[in-house]
Amino acid sequence: MRKIAIQSFFIFLIGLSFSFAQQPQKPSSVEIYNQIKKLNFLGSVLYVAAHPDDENTRLISYLSSEMNARTGYLSLTRGDGGQNLIGPQLRELLGVIRTQELIEARKIDGGEQFFSRANDFGFSKNPDETLQIWDKDKVLADMIWTIRKFQPDIIINRFDHRSPGTTHGHHTSSAMLSVEIFDLTNDPKVFPEQLKYVKPWQVKREFFNPSWWFYGSQEKFDAANKSKFTKLETGVYYNGIGKSNQEIAALSRSRHQSQGFGSTGSRGDDTEYLELIKGEDPKERDHLFDGIDTSWNRVKNGKPVGELISKIIEKYDFNNPSASIPDLVKAYSMMQSLEDDHWKTLKSTAIKNIIAASAGLYLEAVAQEQEATPGSTIQLTLETINRSAIEMQLVSVTSLPDNKTTVQNSDLNNNSDQKTKLSIQLPSNLEYTQPYWLKEKASVGMYTVSNQENIGIPDIIREVKVIFNIKINGIEIPFERTVVYKYNDGVKGEMYNFLDIVPEVTTSILEKVLIFNGNRTKMIPVKVRAGKDNIKGNLQLELPNSWMVSPKQIPFVLDKKGTEQTFYFEVIAPSQPEETVAKSIAIVDGKRFDKDLTIIDYSHITKQMVLKPAESKCIKLDLKTNGDAIAYIMGAGDEVPESLTQMGYKVTILKPEEITPERLDAFNVVITGVRAYNTVNALANKQNILFDFVKSGKNMIVQYNTNGRLITDHIAPYALKLSNDRVTEENAKITFLAPNHPILNSPNKISEKDFQGWTQEQGLYYPNDYDEAFTPIISSHDKGESAKKGALLVAPYGKGYYIYTGLSFFRELPEGVSGAYRLLSNMISLKQPLEAPKPEIKR
Repeated sequence: MRKIAIQSFFIFLIGLSFSFAQQPQKPSSVEIYNQIKKLNFLGSVLYVAAHPDDENTRLISYLSSEMNARTGYLSLTRGDGGQNLIGPQLRELLGVIRTQELIEARKIDGGEQFFSRANDFGFSKNPDETLQIWDKDKVLADMIWTIRKFQPDIIINRFDHRSPGTTHGHHTSSAMLSVEIFDLTNDPKVFPEQLKYVKPWQVKREFFNPSWWFYGSQEKFDAANKSKFTKLETGVYYNGIGKSNQEIAALSRSRHQSQGFGSTGSRGDDTEYLELIKGEDPKERDHLFDGIDTSWNRVKNGKPVGELISKIIEKYDFNNPSASIPDLVKAYSMMQSLEDDHWKTLKSTAIKNIIAASAGLYLEAVAQEQEATPGSTIQLTLETINRSAIEMQLVSVTSLPDNKTTVQNSDLNNNSDQKTKLSIQLPSNLEYTQPYWLKEKASVGMYTVSNQENIGIPDIIREVKVIFNIKINGIEIPFERTVVYKYNDGVKGEMYNFLDIVPEVTTSILEKVLIFNGNRTKMIPVKVRAGKDNIKGNLQLELPNSWMVSPKQIPFVLDKKGTEQTFYFEVIAPSQPEETVAKSIAIVDGKRFDKDLTIIDYSHITKQMVLKPAESKCIKLDLKTNGDAIAYIMGAGDEVPESLTQMGYKVTILKPEEITPERLDAFNVVITGVRAYNTVNALANKQNILFDFVKSGKNMIVQYNTNGRLITDHIAPYALKLSNDRVTEENAKITFLAPNHPILNSPNKISEKDFQGWTQEQGLYYPNDYDEAFTPIISSHDKGESAKKGALLVAPYGKGYYIYTGLSFFRELPEGVSGAYRLLSNMISLKQPLEAPKPEIKR
């Protein structure tokens, strides 16, 4: 028997950077050993904050990996209100991406992920505003529900509940609510409807996790009195895997790709501090769980289980993990007789995974196709192989959700791969695959989840599974596997996706905003997609009677699953300005199908399928444009070019390397996408070319950038300094500072009405210091704040105009906000020669 001194570490990391999110984990001998050690620690910590990326991955990794604690992260939101650095998805689709990024991060740092129903509605300057938009009672209920389910001994808050107004209102709210619920979770009178599923639970102590950021600088934090803080030395090196705790945390944080949070790992000493704010003070201050029983003694009749696991740890053979299986099976059997359902369930799941890993027991249920419809029959290939000398028998397999058991009674001989076929009849009422929190209509501040048991679950709920019932040493153990689909990619190799349940047919209006301007007639393309073979029906485009649609319906026939066909409807808009919603409907055998299927497929997360109403906003708009040719330089990703095309402009996406004087000569306007000067490094060397373009008599429009990590200090031909100023109240009153400026008058007369109906925010990261050449056009502010004048700045440069705007066109245009279209048209149309406009106010 070989013994190794090794720090505890729970998760599969080897080769992680090169694997794909859906592939099954195959732990090494070292990782199996660390999983066994974790079996013998019965303590839990819940980390609480507001968004994806708020969590301290160094601390989560340390608690899970070094202390062996069950560690969870409760993010109150899914990050729906942020920006997206990897694609055009915003709002709920961005929330789906960030949800998956958090799930992948937790796979690395060893934590578990939870959410409330709170919707990230965008930046909030104080908790009062946050809690007015969120439903405070529901968020409290969700936090208490999570705590009663998770049963943490300790809560750690990322943010300080005592400092409202100093950070994002969501941040402070998360800490304030966390403190408030400390004394409520154990009260059976508080949300008693939850007690049908969970029990009251009392957390032992609650901490705040301070860092230099809360003190203003690292120097101030270093000088602060931390004698009453709990100190954790988190700079651990795990010699079994060759990584430091900080390196693991960096890998975890780097999963947040949509936020551009790629992180470089560090090594050496590292310290985290915790300030006690509620509950029992540990007698030994730097021992987080001091006074809390984290052994099996906390479970009635659990002591023998702990003793047996200690024996397994002592005798573990790194060269032959399967030697531990007889005792692991015995420990599993002992757990089944325990009364404590909480730890019994958690540790039973963990020990089953350890048994499978120790035996090299590979169990997989693979569907022939990646998609299926409710009521259909799917064909599976089941693979079962025991790669150990331990005798096992596959007794039966049980398919879900039909709950059908098929007897197998086959011996699983060492390294003998067994593949069998299995058919599953899917129920006709089986739920479609989609994020469950998007199924019901949401409010601005909250998602709607009617099923109490689903609240807080991080991921899509997948119902199609297979349970392999395997007998080992006379004990029958069920191993559950979700049905997957896999294929071989000629470049990437073995690729995995989950089986998705899809509607028989989905439709999509290809343009999500349809602008009717000038010519009242448009041909509207609608795509139909088959979810199964041999689908036929009629396609309809539904609009109010004031809009004329021809033809009334179009018959379609699609022979093969996955095939698509596009049909065209002629739509005539009313003569007067009007806004409405068009709906595409497929009628098949008298049943209406009204869903639009969106696929989100990035290599760092599991492929996602989102079903939304098949709708498009139709706007008969009083909009005048000049039809200029526009060069658009993409930044972090947005859908503004599509909106410009809808307005009637000829738009060309220009790559940075294509920015030459000769190439630009074909355009009248250059527009840079959101955060272009944060993300497109090549622009730093193209500024003189762009400024010369303006000087020659053309226009350059620069959309918002953040004030951190600019690729150049010279984003404008004049001095211009960005700030954190923003107006988060989307309907904040607008004051026109330069009412006679052409940008407010030609070709469209802009009024306060054009700023009504904006979504999420007016704008962000406004300049607050700029050259006198700039004319500020508008002013607005959030309640209780001073006027912000940097939302739209215009400066003549040579014969042309340079325009900087922090207004959130990237949000407003895809939402069909008519005033945003009219104002943007004026910005594009701004022309010289005319006398250079003088600033109409003094700063």
